[in-house]
Amino acid sequence: MILVAQVSDTHFDLGTRNTERAQRVMAYLADLRRRPDVILVTGDITDSGKPEQYAEARMSLQADLPVLAIPGNHDERAAFREVLLSGTPSDDPVNQVHRVGELTLILLDSSVPGQSGGRLADETYDWLDDTLAATPPDAAVLLALHHPPVFLHSPIVDTIALDDPQRLAAVITGDRRIIGTLAGHAHTAGVSTFAGKPLLIGPSTASVLGGEWELAPPERVMDYGPDPSVALHVIDDDHRLITHFRSVPMGGWIASPY
Repeated sequence: MILVAQVSDTHFDLGTRNTERAQRVMAYLADLRRRPDVILVTGDITDSGKPEQYAEARMSLQADLPVLAIPGNHDERAAFREVLLSGTPSDDPVNQVHRVGELTLILLDSSVPGQSGGRLADETYDWLDDTLAATPPDAAVLLALHHPPVFLHSPIVDTIALDDPQRLAAVITGDRRIIGTLAGHAHTAGVSTFAGKPLLIGPSTASVLGGEWELAPPERVMDYGPDPSVALHVIDDDHRLITHFRSVPMGGWIASPY
């Protein structure tokens, strides 16, 4: 089996709270009996895209296994590239591919500079076509992006979701190797389907954003009380995708009941 840990919406802001929560999640993953093959951070790494926030993120998210990240609407591509990826600053989409065993993990940059909503650029679709063409025919493929491509019945997120999701759906429908899509942005663990495949939405380490049955904007939007959470995606030998969600207690592990 292959184990992919998904961390999302860390919102590093140079304050201690969000940093401590992200570090606690990373410590939890490092202490697992079967450690992940890769850790994926699905956007909003920082709260406002400042270089010093990325430096904080780079320090807190380091591990002795691959840690991959894609931008979200709170990120800034040039600083993301320069500080987090040690690359040349650029405003081009930050698309990446990572292969582990029979799994090909394709990271798509759905951020739009200066906007909160998401969109996959034409050059991203061209890159995706080329990447899929170079992927082995017997591979399992997971797509990952920040903005969910479906409505979640969230008064906040649904107004800044992925634009033109039908174009991405056509790619997924046309490729049997794609076993699912991972997203962030919603600050809640969620499960749906998209283009006939599983859509898994990773929770935020920073806070929880409720649905329309919970929210009373603008007075009550984010809940900062719950512990940070993480999604654990298992890809088994039959290329079946199984997801487990775990909250990570800030107070530590209770080994036995009272």
